[in-house]
Formats: sequence, structure tokens, C-alpha cells
Amino acid sequence: MLKKKVVVAVIAALALAAAGAAAAAAVTHAQSSSGTVMLRTTKLGKVLATRTGMTLYLFKADKKGKSACYGQCATYWPPLLKKGALTAGTGLKAKLLGTTKRKNGTRQVTYAGHPLYRFKLDKHAGEVEGQGQDFFGGKWYVLSAAGRTVTKSATSTTTSSTTTTTGPTTTCAYGGC
Repeated sequence: MLKKKVVVAVIAALALAAAGAAAAAAVTHAQSSSGTVMLRTTKLGKVLATRTGMTLYLFKADKKGKSACYGQCATYWPPLLKKGALTAGTGLKAKLLGTTKRKNGTRQVTYAGHPLYRFKLDKHAGEVEGQGQDFFGGKWYVLSAAGRTVTKSATSTTTSSTTTTTGPTTTCAYGGC
């Protein structure tokens, strides 16, 4: 009886391992790109994007052109992986495109030495929901055609209100009253 339980446990473990490998392959495939990087107009101006218009980000925790985003981080911030030739779209410099080797041996696309990532919560072309986010040990920013970090906020709103009482008028900025 014990022998049967061990065999069943081994078969279950092998099945789980195979399912995990298939899921990893699916995630890797979903992260792949043709290697084309374009410029896309967003509310932050013209920024780097994939061939399909999805915004690309850099991770400030990356050092010396090497990715610091793995595991859970790469689930939310999928690396742009090279598949095929690298192509710079109109307005970009082909000489700034490159790749860096990830721990698993795949090649991640870089621009001006910055490994490039998409953001899982950007659902449509041109969205910049990841801009300025501070996750997984560093901040995330979009890049300009020059390969520079764009640090301005996606929504820069200033709120102020005026409250009048029976006494003098009071102006309250940023909810400070």
C-alpha cells in the first residue's frame, strides 16, 4: 500500500512539474516580441512602446544593464524579450537598441542600456499606469526617444478649494484646512 502511495505521489509531482513548465513557456511566449520598439504618443509625451503600442518602462533597480526583475516582479512587469531582429521605429536610434542576458538565458531588449518591461495593468496601447510606481525595490518610468527617464507624473493635478465662513475667508490648499 505504501508503495502505491509513493508511486501516486511521484506521478502527481511529475504532472505538476510538467504543468509548471507549460505555464512558464506560455508566459515566456506572451512576453516575446518581434524586437520592434516604436514611439507612442501618451499623456506623458512620446515614449517607447512595443510594436502593438504597449508602453515600455525601465526599472531603476536595474544595474549596469542587467535586470533586477525576476519571479513575482516579472509577473507584473514582463520583460520585453527578443524574438527575431531588433528594429527601431521612426524617431528612435537603432544604435541604442540592444539586449541583455537574463538568468534563464533569454535575451531581454534594452534601449540606451536600460532593460525594457511592460506593465501588466496597462491594458490598452498608450496607457502609462506604471509611471512612477514604486514596486519590487525600485521605481518604474517610461523612456524618451533619447533613452532618458521621463519622471513627470501621468496625472499631475492640483486641487485647491475656498471655504467661506461668517468670519474671514479661508483658502485651503491640498486639503490642509
